[in-house]
Amino acid sequence: MADSSSTTVTDLISTVHQDIIETHILTRLDGPTLASLSCASTLLHKLASNELLWSKICRSTWPSTATISDNPRSFFSDVYSVLDAGGSVSDLDRPFPELISAVDLHYRGKLILSRVVKTETTMAWFLSSPLRIDLVDAKDTVVTPIKRGRWTEDTCRDLEQDLTLSWIVIDPIGKRAANLSSHRPVTVQRNWLSGEVEAKFATVVGSVECVITVVTCGEEEMHVKEVSLKVEAMEGTSLNGMDSLVILRSVMEGKRGNGRRREAESKWRHEEFMEKKRELKEKKIRVELVFDILTVAVGVLGFGTLVGFCLWSR
Repeated sequence: MADSSSTTVTDLISTVHQDIIETHILTRLDGPTLASLSCASTLLHKLASNELLWSKICRSTWPSTATISDNPRSFFSDVYSVLDAGGSVSDLDRPFPELISAVDLHYRGKLILSRVVKTETTMAWFLSSPLRIDLVDAKDTVVTPIKRGRWTEDTCRDLEQDLTLSWIVIDPIGKRAANLSSHRPVTVQRNWLSGEVEAKFATVVGSVECVITVVTCGEEEMHVKEVSLKVEAMEGTSLNGMDSLVILRSVMEGKRGNGRRREAESKWRHEEFMEKKRELKEKKIRVELVFDILTVAVGVLGFGTLVGFCLWSR
């Protein structure tokens, strides 16, 4: 029965003209659906392998990548999939002269920021300084349709649902890419002194977290004043450029999972990372407290011994 059913489906598909399938059916599908459909039959696999079709999907999903990808189907697979864990870097000695960042920020499905930044990675200052890639100049804020209004807890929840971001890092030499964003913010907080709103997108890789910060300001309408990327260790320190490159390359070459799990898994991993970070900080405080107590005890003991020795000498 299974073979008969399968044959019937294939026969039905074969009766539809290929031009109709390509122009009226496949063009209406998103990437994940198209990838699933390509497994249904040999004909659909052939039609769904059209590079032009995948190129259009990449451009519509991530507008900033319009002129970047040479192999759109492979690129979509790299970027859409969620990062399971960092792998081992295949060739650490291979040149990595440039890191490309393609970033798209949406509010309620409307594109409000789309930029590509190329970062030179061979300079001494980059390799030794904490990694920080900025997309927005301090004097050049980006206007958004987000209305300020009265700030409440519901405002945070609304922004967590309405803001989406993709930060794609690309290795132009190795032809690999990865999306470091959690798609939606893992946290949204307001600075009660400055009034600025900070939305944090994050992806945890092993013992480090790739953190993307979006800061907005403005009285009536919110303006984006900062969009930045850094890689943080669990101790709270930022990794330098050299160490960050190793992490990013391992991410691009590492294991991948189903991209549909991105939001839930990123949120869960972030909360677990922050919990471990708090535990590490508390442990450090306890160790420092014990050390301080021992230091005071040794000092008191030394002072008492000195006093006793002076009295005994008389």
